[in-house]
Amino acid sequence: MLVVEDDASIREVTALGLRRAGFRVDTAVDGRHALVAWRARPVDVIVLDVMLPGLDGLEVCREIRRTSQVPILMLTARTDTLDVVVGLECGADDYLRKPFDLPELVARVRSVLRRASAPVTSSTIEVGSLEIDPGGFAVRRHGREVALTATEFRLLLELARRPGQVFTRELLLDLVWNHGFLGDSRLVDVAVQRLRAKVEDDPAHPRLVQTVRGAGYKLSTG
Repeated sequence: MLVVEDDASIREVTALGLRRAGFRVDTAVDGRHALVAWRARPVDVIVLDVMLPGLDGLEVCREIRRTSQVPILMLTARTDTLDVVVGLECGADDYLRKPFDLPELVARVRSVLRRASAPVTSSTIEVGSLEIDPGGFAVRRHGREVALTATEFRLLLELARRPGQVFTRELLLDLVWNHGFLGDSRLVDVAVQRLRAKVEDDPAHPRLVQTVRGAGYKLSTG
């Protein structure tokens, strides 16, 4: 695991708490150091602060997402919803607001690790123009491969397993993020927006991933 945090006290306490929970932890003090450390030794998960000197956490996340789907949990002291949305749109899998309790951070880290390693069925699923290969972790649209993040792929897979069924945001939080009813529904909304941008002919007027007003989302077969 790599913990990226410029505040020395937070970095040390966080690393200590994660080590006591059984994780092997490396640390980085800024964005450039984080990229060097990540390239030097692969890690299973990255805990990444948004506010970093020089290269901030959003840029670090974007750079990592160019070549890797390693789970990224972002830490933010910001309260603006837009900042959270931007972090998720950069490819982060989850986020946690500061100040946070270490048990909650440990639980979130374990959650993203479980999702990343969860076994999937190997049967190909076809819905409309989409061909979803769970075993190969691949999606093709009109025969061309679509680059999805791990979270986007899991979201699409859950919807595609039961096309036509309406999924509440709370249910998707539980299935995709393992948050149960303690999660933030913005995770779902942002992930759906990102998914639509990649699989819809016209994301502004989606025909595959449809919103069911007052209920949630469904994958249309029509």
